[in-house]
Amino acid sequence: MPLDTKLMCIHDPVAQKEEIECAADIIRHGGLVVFPTETVYGLGGDATSAASSRNIYEAKGRPSDNPLIIHIANPDDAERYAVTCPCYGRLAKAFMPGPLTVILPRRDIIPTETTGGLDTVAVRCPSHPVAHALIEAAGVAIAAPSANRSGKPSPTCAAHVVDDMMGRVDAIIDGGECDIGLESTIVKIEDEDTVTLLRPGAITYDALCMVVADVKVAAAVSERLGENERPLSPGMKYRHYAPDAPLVLLEGEEYDVLAYLQQQQSTRRCAVLCYDEEVDFLPGALLYPVGGKDDLASQAHSLFRLLREADRDQPDIIYAHLPPKEGLGLALYNRMIRAAAHTVQHIPSR
Repeated sequence: MPLDTKLMCIHDPVAQKEEIECAADIIRHGGLVVFPTETVYGLGGDATSAASSRNIYEAKGRPSDNPLIIHIANPDDAERYAVTCPCYGRLAKAFMPGPLTVILPRRDIIPTETTGGLDTVAVRCPSHPVAHALIEAAGVAIAAPSANRSGKPSPTCAAHVVDDMMGRVDAIIDGGECDIGLESTIVKIEDEDTVTLLRPGAITYDALCMVVADVKVAAAVSERLGENERPLSPGMKYRHYAPDAPLVLLEGEEYDVLAYLQQQQSTRRCAVLCYDEEVDFLPGALLYPVGGKDDLASQAHSLFRLLREADRDQPDIIYAHLPPKEGLGLALYNRMIRAAAHTVQHIPSR
């Protein structure tokens, strides 16, 4: 039976303490609450409850071997749920609260239902004031993947959550639009001087290198994970972040890609996630400007929203540029290559 989902608008968690406490009480009693973070909206439940984690997987339609991230109110709280180390301390001091998730050995308080069967747990301390207030009021870590149906673009505003989760969760907190728009960076600590980047995000490879001597990049960041390989973090294995319409990423010289898009617009109903500078050169109606060519932050902020908007217009196909693999571009590349199921088309020079 569908749940009677409670909608709550919270922009000032201090002034709206009663609403925060109401949502925290739902978490404590095994319910599910969607809440905003600085990255995307999260679908939250008690991280220490196997039943709550099973309910999260069910609400999302998510494969149970895809690990959940647990959210804590303060970086030091990680020691309650995981075995920390000095390397974690350096990362926490540099980037927490913020969009960084660190994979650590789990303590028994976290059930394997939360970790996708792994002996490690992904820990994050969000900086969003509503998220912080909710976790603190709940008094327990909150397991929270992105609050979308599994495989679909992650939600960056409450309207996206309502589309996907109404009747599937106990409450949805509308806290406005998310600042970043892409999920957190995920790293796994290998030893005191080495981490592996499993999912890029707003905390970039270069930023991590300022704190840790050796930062390795997992092959699954840009390549397909093998069929029999187990995902160590969310978003590594399955088609992810994807619209219903097929998404094709285009690479090639700017002039050639633009000419190809113009030709495609004349022959089929295609949506184009284009750079702001290209709008005047593309005649079709289904244009979705992502930001300036060099404005990667704007592109990251708008990506999931525009994939959803394009889908609503029911195109035959969606085209977008293949992002670079440097800086924040690596995070965009990671999300888009999965949304496109690794479908990349090279446009030859004319």
